[in-house]
Amino acid sequence: MLIEIKIPSPGESINNVQLSALLVKNGDYVEKDAEIAEIDSDKATLPVFASESGIIKFFASEGDTIQVGSTLCIIDSSASISVDRADDVKVIEPVEIISKPEELIKPDKLTNQNLELNISPLARLLLADKNISELEFIEKLKHIRLSKKEISDVLSKPLSSDIKKNNNLGVEVREVERKKMSTLRLKLSERLVAAKNQTAMLTTFNEINMQALIKLRSENKDAFKEKHGVSLGYMSFFTKAASIALTHYPIINSQIDSGDILSFNYSDISIAVSTPKGLMVPVVKNANSKSIPVIEKTIFELAQKAKNNRISIEELTGGTFTITNGGVFGSLLSTPIINSPQSAILGMHNIVDRPIAVNGKVEIAPMMYIALSYDHRVIDGKDSVAFLIKIKELIEQPENLLIGSSNSTNLLLEI
Repeated sequence: MLIEIKIPSPGESINNVQLSALLVKNGDYVEKDAEIAEIDSDKATLPVFASESGIIKFFASEGDTIQVGSTLCIIDSSASISVDRADDVKVIEPVEIISKPEELIKPDKLTNQNLELNISPLARLLLADKNISELEFIEKLKHIRLSKKEISDVLSKPLSSDIKKNNNLGVEVREVERKKMSTLRLKLSERLVAAKNQTAMLTTFNEINMQALIKLRSENKDAFKEKHGVSLGYMSFFTKAASIALTHYPIINSQIDSGDILSFNYSDISIAVSTPKGLMVPVVKNANSKSIPVIEKTIFELAQKAKNNRISIEELTGGTFTITNGGVFGSLLSTPIINSPQSAILGMHNIVDRPIAVNGKVEIAPMMYIALSYDHRVIDGKDSVAFLIKIKELIEQPENLLIGSSNSTNLLLEI
């Protein structure tokens, strides 16, 4: 029986997707519910599963743009693995490959698949003129005695994955790789350019003394991980601080919609996550009502899903404010771009020991620059500055983020 596997819909208003990866090959035997392909929409990467076991045949190649609802492949569910078909059917199973230097390929076992000769075009013409194949040429080389000089000449030439050289002429090969942009990256490019061109974007800055938060984290990180199963980071504190600051300055938590200003009484915080497919911004819903441990676990789960291409469209939509952390890559200072249709984005940066003035004295403290890019059509300068000052106050006195207990450690660990 032939089973059709159709391209699933990633979400409303998405009509086309890109086939980003085929996880099995034509003619392979696949098990029911096995992942057979990945598709890219303009928001996320989604897996496609086999609805039945059988032999698979694809009708598209990697990189193709396909209409939602069209047939991706068929599965012959009547095919089964038996003794008579063992040679015709390949079973998809995990294989552990161990490279052993002593297992060298002998010349008498060379094939076209493992033969990789660096031959110039003129040399190939000469072989063709003499009606000699590359394998036959290798066979002739078996009878040529190599001296120390020939071996030394070959070993003296540098090997590089970036610069490939012809062994005879020493000519550098300059290569250019062309790779099609993914649907996700294309959409991200469009949104970034639109945000830059369609908003009156400004950025204001401040700095935070991270000493108190570093101390709080250092004292509790082991107990926190033991109790909650995830590491205690800084992003959960900034997410909680942002949700509190947004209640004080609700205009930061607003959007323009057809000439109207939409304001929200909740904080759905988008967290920028770098993935192999590009930048994604999963959303921590109702961050204002979540504790720091719950926020930390939510961020971890969303980030893992995003990096493994298993995040849903729902988990990527609906954010009212965004936080991005360039500090994890070493960024000292930047002006983040607004994540439209939102009106503001908070940028975190690297923590660097710097001299600061404390009570009239110079001290060395772990400092972080923070930035708020905002749409000046909605947000005035005084609100953006005040918002950053509120973030600064909350982070420099992190116990204020742990409301409801006289013992901040007990509240952090949810004891």
